[in-house]
Amino acid sequence: FAAQRHVLTYMEDAVSQLLENREDISQYGIARFFTEYFNSVRQGTHILFREFSFVQATPHNRASFLRTFWRCFRTVGKNGGKYSGICCWPEYHCLLQLLCPDFPMELTQKAARIVLMDDAMDCLMSFSDFLFAFQIQFYYSEFVESVAAIYQDLLAGKNPNTVIVPTSSSAQHRQRQHPNDCNPPEGVEASLFYQCLESLCDRSKYSCPPSALLKEMLTNAQRMTFYGFLVALAKDQGINQALGALPDKGDLFLDPAMDQELEKLVAQVSGLSMSGTPSSSGDTANIPVRNSPRINSPWKPLHHRRKMDAESEGSNEETDSSEN
Repeated sequence: FAAQRHVLTYMEDAVSQLLENREDISQYGIARFFTEYFNSVRQGTHILFREFSFVQATPHNRASFLRTFWRCFRTVGKNGGKYSGICCWPEYHCLLQLLCPDFPMELTQKAARIVLMDDAMDCLMSFSDFLFAFQIQFYYSEFVESVAAIYQDLLAGKNPNTVIVPTSSSAQHRQRQHPNDCNPPEGVEASLFYQCLESLCDRSKYSCPPSALLKEMLTNAQRMTFYGFLVALAKDQGINQALGALPDKGDLFLDPAMDQELEKLVAQVSGLSMSGTPSSSGDTANIPVRNSPRINSPWKPLHHRRKMDAESEGSNEETDSSEN
């Protein structure tokens, strides 16, 4: 159970955080720190502003990151207006970096390729299209790389029973074929493709889509291309439900709990705006100032502490130079 739930990974991270922030943690106790740390793991907020190596370390971390990205930026697709929730892939990458500063650009590009052609990478994507494609590419990244290697070997006529271990991501970077290319037959035989994927899922140590859903998807087709397969994965609601990180596409922009919190914030801001409106005489001296209590975070991500230390060192250097 401990190995399946990656308990050791979280214990090591908790101890690392404890040692890194021991001066702050000593003020309120180690027991409280561990309680709040594992509560954050349970709630899925432990991945906020963390390094990518930690974000992708466990399936729970990946699902938590997907859920957090959806909850934070679903209004991009929900709000209409001039752009109607449509962005290009670099803009989606910027949103990802707001949650994970070192999120790799290559991963965002791969997700965009599921939606777009290679020669259409500058086109815009809806939030829902990008999100479900990103879910497949991010959560099942090792599986997708292995599938790319299998697909290339099938195209080359190699033995499908050979154990295939991808050594790089170059297989997924191949030129994507256009639907109107006159090079029949396109893709590989779907039944043979499924046999290889079934064997891959049985022996893999990383997350894979349910074999039953893959079988249902591939038995309904005679031939399948690599990107056609990824598009089918992204659109399959059964796989989305099995993963459990995102709601169904019809409920993608519904989040009552978050909406309630946003309404509270809007009400507070409106109240402050009304109370802070200057009088007709232009006298601003009587504007009430709201002093909200400052709540210190029980623990800080490692890179936050390092950033604070770097800033403090820089300020000391400036002080020393000014004294000289």
